Amino acid sequence: MQLVIISGRSGSGKSIALQALEDLGFYAIDNLPAMLLAPLIDELEAGSPHRRRVAVSIDARNLPTALEQFPGLLESLTGRGLDCQVVYLTAEPRVLLERYAATRRRHPLTRESDMTLAEAIESEEQFLSPIRHTADLVIDTSNLTLHDLRSRISEQVARDNSSQMTLTLESFGFKRGVPLDADLVFDARCLPNPYWDPRLRGSTGQEQAVIDFLEQYPDVEDMFIDIRQWLDRWLPAYTASRRSYLTVAIGCTGGQHRSVYLIERLGAYLAERFPSVRIRHRELTVQRTLGRASDGSA
Repeated sequence: MQLVIISGRSGSGKSIALQALEDLGFYAIDNLPAMLLAPLIDELEAGSPHRRRVAVSIDARNLPTALEQFPGLLESLTGRGLDCQVVYLTAEPRVLLERYAATRRRHPLTRESDMTLAEAIESEEQFLSPIRHTADLVIDTSNLTLHDLRSRISEQVARDNSSQMTLTLESFGFKRGVPLDADLVFDARCLPNPYWDPRLRGSTGQEQAVIDFLEQYPDVEDMFIDIRQWLDRWLPAYTASRRSYLTVAIGCTGGQHRSVYLIERLGAYLAERFPSVRIRHRELTVQRTLGRASDGSA
């Protein structure tokens, strides 16, 4: 049985993710108390053996003691042979505040307390930390549309990735903050910046003029080689640890030139060595799949 557990901060898109899985054929249950998860699996295995794909949402409305026991509960389920994935959705606090202001909904933690909305958003992250620490995949929805989120759930969660790790390479701009779902972060701000050349200011690291500019500097090549060698050394260890997802992010000031260039080069290199590589340029709102995954095999 495949079990997907959706959790995360209120307003981050959990309902959209659960609906996407339901549309893809999962038996979906919203706001399940954590301690009812094992009895639910028992019931489905005994009475509904045809339901082999199950998705549940577990959020901060659970009792604190139930959330604290979640890691042990998850370990017992995987010990029974279930294919379990924990997907944690998050977003920047300012984005969550804006979403609540737009919808005028009350945050669950403010309904029975005198907390402000900002305090509830901060507290919720602490309540959910036992789940986040067990997450196989963290998705930062701060800059995702509903369509983007549904696509990521379909591509990264609904498909069978049990035999391989999905590697995401992401460029970003530090001026807009580090991606919340990044596992490894490299800083390219020390490299020469094409932005200061007026002819290149409006271009990106995917364009030949910017590529030519960067490749004339030895430091750029040295950084690429250092990051590539680090990944060559450690990616096999992450794969061997049975990790399902890994996001490697490279940032520069604006996320337009240097980080884009380095991610493009790393993507071309790793696509020849890795079965599933995804490229995402956060500030350019571009994403695509490279390598063997691009033919639909992963």
